[in-house]
Amino acid sequence: MEIRVLQYFLAIAREQSIIRAAESLHLSQPTLSTQIKNIEEELGKQLLIRGTKGSRKVTLTEEGMILRKRAEEILDLVKKTEHEITCSDNVVIGDIYIGAGETDGMRLLTKAAGNLKKLYPGIHYHISSGNAVFVKEQLDKGLIDFGIIFGTPDTNKYEALKLPSKDIWGVLMRKDSPLAEKESVSPEDLWNQPLLISQQETEGGRISQWMKRSLSELDIIMTYNLLFNASLLVEEGLGYAICFDRIINTSGDSRLCFRPLTPTIEIEMYMIWKKYQVFSKAAEKFLMMMQGNINTLSP
Repeated sequence: MEIRVLQYFLAIAREQSIIRAAESLHLSQPTLSTQIKNIEEELGKQLLIRGTKGSRKVTLTEEGMILRKRAEEILDLVKKTEHEITCSDNVVIGDIYIGAGETDGMRLLTKAAGNLKKLYPGIHYHISSGNAVFVKEQLDKGLIDFGIIFGTPDTNKYEALKLPSKDIWGVLMRKDSPLAEKESVSPEDLWNQPLLISQQETEGGRISQWMKRSLSELDIIMTYNLLFNASLLVEEGLGYAICFDRIINTSGDSRLCFRPLTPTIEIEMYMIWKKYQVFSKAAEKFLMMMQGNINTLSP
């Protein structure tokens, strides 16, 4: 399966038309149709559903949707690899790819990035947001250089740098909510309340243990991946979001406030990367800067 053909296939998926894709690629329609037919024969699967005679629109089969997803990942990795190789001389320039969840601990990375940018202005950063599952998948596929996760990493797969900050679990709520009068929130306070919780916690996390209840016994009105959208529902008074502190601004004129859990739940953060990872010069410099900054902060 050639890279060129994957690019052709993605053009068809984007345009939803073989004719329009051929025009954008500056190919003839028969040539493009032949290329797609060959890849379908190679895979032994139909990838496109051609429209009826009066319709030029094509749609992807289930196998076609899988190929689109993988083709995008493959081409992203090819682009990243080509850029790293072309920049692999003595000049430190290039791109650093980081995956992370929502956490105030990102300030440590942004500080390192800022310091490094002053020394090497040719370095550029790309941050993808997602939960731990997303971050590890991106790492495993080679699409990012570093990931930020909560909790102890799998040291069989990853190298890890422990970050000196911890995130604190608590509840995001409206300032006029009854629980806002409390300094902290106990499990019993939430048993009969509408809750918004992280999708990752639905798979069995510390919050379920802290609650002393199974999640099926709670009134969970929403699960979220990233907190911002959940905070909008909280602001409308639809429930209480269990989350980390210092992600959503609760100062000034904000209608929201944050109350920590009691008993307290703190969680450690790590920056991880694949074992035996071969870094670009830019990524090497970033790792060294992070290690130096953390050593400076250590007592």
